[in-house]
Amino acid sequence: MPELPEVETTRRGVEPHCLNRTVEQVNVRDSRLRWPVPDMLPATLRGQVITAVDRRGKYLLFRTASGSLLVHLGMSGSLRVVARGDAPGRHDHIDVLLDGGACLRYHDPRRFGCFLWQAPGQVHSLLSHLGPEPLSENFDGQLLYRLSRGRKGPVKNFIMDGKVVVGVGNIYANEALFLSGIHPARAAGRISLARYLRLGENIKQVLTSAIEQGGTTLRDFVGGDGKPGYFAQQLHVYGRSGQPCGACGGVLRELRLGQRSSVYCVTCQR
Repeated sequence: MPELPEVETTRRGVEPHCLNRTVEQVNVRDSRLRWPVPDMLPATLRGQVITAVDRRGKYLLFRTASGSLLVHLGMSGSLRVVARGDAPGRHDHIDVLLDGGACLRYHDPRRFGCFLWQAPGQVHSLLSHLGPEPLSENFDGQLLYRLSRGRKGPVKNFIMDGKVVVGVGNIYANEALFLSGIHPARAAGRISLARYLRLGENIKQVLTSAIEQGGTTLRDFVGGDGKPGYFAQQLHVYGRSGQPCGACGGVLRELRLGQRSSVYCVTCQR
């Protein structure tokens, strides 16, 4: 599933083509996404000027005077800018045609993403419960320490909780915990302030590096320009079970937490 760096990479890729452009037409070829595309969406968007392209967690927000188009890429979705004359493929479900000749095309083989509408002055229910952005001033290790008190569940599940902090998905949780020397299964409430301060900084560092590299391409993801991300070349633990640890040389191990793979070093992470 595209995580925060992949979504931010997409946002940066499509923004120059969308900003201050007028939506001329919206073609919905298949409305059967995770939630049905609202019938009113094409007519509501037509004629609107896109004034901003923002991101909240893993959601993209195309803002107009009449409200915002809310987009989630799901497990296999991508949003690309293509020439208006390019013929759509089998899984190209939605086109947003912009003045100037650009076409914003939504591709989603599994159809787990969404195209929804957020009315002006309102916060969509999908966004209302979200925690702070990890790269903002509202997030740091102090916050993690405070929210973790009394929690007995694994720290990895804790930092992947969108109510605690948004966008720290499986790949980047593995990496940040490794850099912080914290075992992914350790109880969140039993980690010291000093270690949470280090974890907070490493979450920021890992996400920033991934964004600079264009995200992590594992299977389906490409950015708004159709190009893959290259952060996979810098992964320390994710997807490397059975391989040697780059820090100590020991064999990396794997366990399941919350039905997700967690790779860690027995020696480096406690």
